[in-house]
Amino acid sequence: MDYDEGAVVPVGDWRPLNARETQWLQAKPGIPESTQVELVHQTLPVTRAAGDLHAAAAGFYPFADRWPADFLGCATNPEDARTTTEDPATGRRLGLHVDNWDRLPYGARHEGRRRLCLNLGPGTRYLLLGDRDIEEIFRAVRPDPEQRYPHTDDVRQYVVRGRPLQCLRIRLEPGDGYIAPTELLPHDGSTSGVGWPSTAAFWLGRWANLAQGGSSAAPSRRLGPYTADQSPIRQE
Repeated sequence: MDYDEGAVVPVGDWRPLNARETQWLQAKPGIPESTQVELVHQTLPVTRAAGDLHAAAAGFYPFADRWPADFLGCATNPEDARTTTEDPATGRRLGLHVDNWDRLPYGARHEGRRRLCLNLGPGTRYLLLGDRDIEEIFRAVRPDPEQRYPHTDDVRQYVVRGRPLQCLRIRLEPGDGYIAPTELLPHDGSTSGVGWPSTAAFWLGRWANLAQGGSSAAPSRRLGPYTADQSPIRQE
């Protein structure tokens, strides 16, 4: 599969986070929920065919009795894919990118809705996250960021200029999922090193106090107190 020119992807030289890095990435008191990354789990029925998963996916939403959300659909990705998201207009993979569902300008990206992704299996998949948010990246590449709209191209320009960016990876088994500010953090999915395809379902919404409800870890705007790997990045 071809990539966009300049796409930012992990090198793949993964290593565990050390104690200092883990502490830096943990949630701090007062961090807005809209900027946090949280993990969730949903028990799945025994369903094997991807077509069956797509048809039933909307019913797997784990918070139907608490928070409304917009179901965005499903994506089935092949095994051993370094990254998973494709540009539907070109068929090329994007690499680390930011979403733009709410079309928020610089200074307001932290106010966007978060995205819930649930791995429906059968294979394991990974969440990839850049360790800098798009507003920090945007300030570094734009001399006049006010009233402008951050874009994936700004992530690529940031890397072209040699600015520091690491890629973090979180493992998601079938039934595992994440809630993340995908308009704020550069991200993608991955099935690298996995011998099975996987289907993911996606929702867009606002979720509050998940940790108090016992349904999730309580991570930070980038990562929480769970095991993750880190890799350098490169451009295609």
